[in-house]
Amino acid sequence: MKTIAFLLHNNFEQAEYEDVNNQLKDKGYKTVLITTNEDKEVQAMKQDVDKGDTFTADIFASEVKVADYDALVLPGGTVNADTIRGNKQAHEIINAINDAGKPLAVICHAPWILINTGIAKGKTLTAYPTLQTDLENAGANYVDKTVQVEGNLITSRNPDDITNFVDAIDKALS
Repeated sequence: MKTIAFLLHNNFEQAEYEDVNNQLKDKGYKTVLITTNEDKEVQAMKQDVDKGDTFTADIFASEVKVADYDALVLPGGTVNADTIRGNKQAHEIINAINDAGKPLAVICHAPWILINTGIAKGKTLTAYPTLQTDLENAGANYVDKTVQVEGNLITSRNPDDITNFVDAIDKALS
């Protein structure tokens, strides 16, 4: 059974974790929740404004062995993505997954993280529309599509694209 990791902090978009997680489990994948937070209890948000549910992470980022995972998902949420893009430990995990050629699935505001890790440069990506200028300034080509796949990178715009996003992850692992 293939294992898919989710990496997040706090104030992530609930649907981009919970719905993606549930759909991947329904397809037969094992999932693991990794956090950079100092506590395993993590806070979800709905539409970046209203508090959602809390979830319990399985493991701290400091304990991760990248070889244990077949793919990595980065949920969005403005505050979550902004926090992760400044976290060196998260960058190490993300870059190791990317360097190994494993699927790296990034949705909504999370493509910001690809700028800080250096992964965005020269790639064609989609993201939440307000990230277009940031991605282009970082040397990426922005496209407005439900899902953009380039090599091992899978990007999506927002929660409305989750079904297509999950299908792209499944296809990449098949």
